[in-house]
Amino acid sequence: MDLHLVTYFVAVVDHGGITRAAQSLYISQPSLSQAIRTLERRLGVTLFDRTGRRLELTEAGRKLDVAARRILADVDRAKAKVDAVRELRSGRVDIVTYAAFSIDPLIDMIRAFRERFPRVAARVVAADGPNGVLAALRRGDAEVGLMDTEAEHATFTAIGLGTQELVLAAPPELADDLTEPVPRAAVRSVPLVLDVGDPGLAVAIDDLVDADTSNVVVDCAHPTATWDLVERGIGATIAPRLVAEQQMPGALRYAIDPPLSRSFGLVLRSGQPSPAAMAFVAVAKSHVGIPAGQTDFGAW
Repeated sequence: MDLHLVTYFVAVVDHGGITRAAQSLYISQPSLSQAIRTLERRLGVTLFDRTGRRLELTEAGRKLDVAARRILADVDRAKAKVDAVRELRSGRVDIVTYAAFSIDPLIDMIRAFRERFPRVAARVVAADGPNGVLAALRRGDAEVGLMDTEAEHATFTAIGLGTQELVLAAPPELADDLTEPVPRAAVRSVPLVLDVGDPGLAVAIDDLVDADTSNVVVDCAHPTATWDLVERGIGATIAPRLVAEQQMPGALRYAIDPPLSRSFGLVLRSGQPSPAAMAFVAVAKSHVGIPAGQTDFGAW
């Protein structure tokens, strides 16, 4: 049943006739009469008793009146929900990332997003490295991915946001012979706590680890455990400077010479993002200093 025919039917009932209903709908009286006859023909019933001066509902018409008003109310509620999401008065954005970026820069991005759009929730999905991010996007588990943009991202759209400075975070008892900045060759003599299986980190630290990884004293895939091990003096680790400052306050932080960094950005599937995703991308760009005017989603 066409929605406009339902609307016309309810208008005729409310106004008690074709003439006033047509005026309220801004259509001609013959057009409205034809629409009501079309509705009756499609339903195979007579909806109005036309013997008197005023149209009266038949039994079939009264039943349709109840159903029609329920349909229109449901449509209005659905439109209100869609408008609320479009205007970012509700909704949710799903972001997938992995340990390398789960604190820096994700936390500050979400904080800025929530300050700007307090009625839109954010959901963070955990992934196992760049491939896990892309797999989650393909499955529809998330709409926005945060990852190393130097990793292969195939047919996805990548939006570069910046770089992380990676530093050596070392407990004081292991730092006696270290200088600022610490040469990469010197790092190979420091016992390290690292996630050897992290594909993004593996490339960056290739020349900081012995060929047989003998200077990696703990191979740890859990960031919180790594930070605790460093704090307890077991070894040093390579981490973003902000993470080292916040999560390992008892460790000393050394820049690495030549500098060590890792690029990051957002990845999205092709097509137009949802309003919430568009808003998150805009906030993320603003957070790293990219002008707001450079958020033309149609150009992706």
